[in-house]
Amino acid sequence: MPSLTGDKAGGALPPSPPEDIWVKAKERLAVEAQAVGFSRMRVTTPDAVPLAAERLQQFLDAGHHGQMGWMAERTHWRGNPAALWPEARSVIVLAELYTPGHDPLAVLGRPDRAAVSVYAQGRDYHDLVKKRLKRLGRWLLEQAPEEAIKVFVDTAPVMEKPLAQAAGLGWQGKHTNLLSRDLGSWFFLGSIFTTAPLPPDAPEDEHCGSCRACLDACPTGAFPAPFQLDARRCISYLTIEHKGPVDPELRPLMGNRIYGCDDCLAVCPWNKFAQAGSEMRYRGIIEAPPLADLAMLDDAAFRDRFSGSPIKRIGRNRFVRNVLYAIGNSGRPDLADVARRLTGDPDPAVADAADWAVARLAKAAALSRHPV
Repeated sequence: MPSLTGDKAGGALPPSPPEDIWVKAKERLAVEAQAVGFSRMRVTTPDAVPLAAERLQQFLDAGHHGQMGWMAERTHWRGNPAALWPEARSVIVLAELYTPGHDPLAVLGRPDRAAVSVYAQGRDYHDLVKKRLKRLGRWLLEQAPEEAIKVFVDTAPVMEKPLAQAAGLGWQGKHTNLLSRDLGSWFFLGSIFTTAPLPPDAPEDEHCGSCRACLDACPTGAFPAPFQLDARRCISYLTIEHKGPVDPELRPLMGNRIYGCDDCLAVCPWNKFAQAGSEMRYRGIIEAPPLADLAMLDDAAFRDRFSGSPIKRIGRNRFVRNVLYAIGNSGRPDLADVARRLTGDPDPAVADAADWAVARLAKAAALSRHPV
C-alpha cells in the first residue's frame, strides 16, 4: 500500500494532498479498523456538535450529575471538542461490540445472586479499546507521518456520544445512550483525534419514534423526560459513582443490581438487529455469583478477584455496600447472618447498609410468618 507522503521510488506527493487522497485513506483506514477489532468506524469534525456545551450546562445546572464533580470541570473542553486540541481537523469515532450471549435481565429473577452490568463481566474495556485505538492510530501515522493523533476512551473531557451521532455511528436514544439500527445498544466507543483532514460522514438521525420501552423499564425513574437523565436516580451512577450511603428511598428499587444496570439497554427493540460481539475477554470474570460470597470479601480478596476488571475501580467498600443492599432486597432470611457480620464494619456506609439489610430481612421474615 503506498504511503500518503510518497511511494518507494521517492515520488513525493504535494504537502497538502488532494481530497481524493484522503477519501482513499479513509477507506483503507476503515478496513484496518475492522482488522484490529472494531465493528464500525465513522468520521466527523471537532466542531460538529455545536449544541453540546449548552446541553451539558443544562445538565449541570439541574444538578443531574450528582457527585460527579469531574463533569463540571474543564467544561470548556468537554462541551467543545474543537477546543480540546485546536490543531485537530478530524475525529475518528469507533465502535466495539460487547453484545451479550444471554438475557442480561434473567439474573434479576435470582435474588440471591448478583446482577452485574454486561460490560463489566469481563476485562476492563478501557484497556482493550485503548490498545486497539493505538494500533489503528499507529497505522494511520505510518501512512501519513506528517500528521498527528490523540486517542481517547472514556477518560478525557470528550463527549463521545454526541460526536458519535455527528459521525453517523448511531444516535442517542431516549435513555441518552448511543444505539444503532444494525449494531443495537451493546458497544463501546473510542475516538482518535487527528490533524488529518479525513472526509466526514453524515450525522445519524434519531429513530426512537414513539417507543418508550427504555423509559418505562427504568427501576428508579431516572428519566425526567425523554432524552434526559437524572444520574442521581440511575442505578449505574448509584452503584459506581455515588459515595457514601444511598438514599433509603432508592435502595429497594436497586434489587440485586450491584454494579451498573442494563435494563434500559436490554429492552431496546433495536437490539433484535444487534450483531454478536467477538471479543471473548469481555466475558467470564464475573457473571452471577452468590451475594453471600461477595459480601465476605476483604480488601485484598476484592482486589484479587477483580484484577483486570472495571469493577476494581470502585473499591471494596462501595462494592460490599452494594452487595448488602442486594441482600436486603433478596427476601432471603438465610442471608441475614451474612449481613449481620458486617454491621460493625469500619466503613460507615458498609455498616449502615448491613444494618439496613438485617432490618429489611427481619421484616420480610415477619411478613412470611404472619402475612397480611
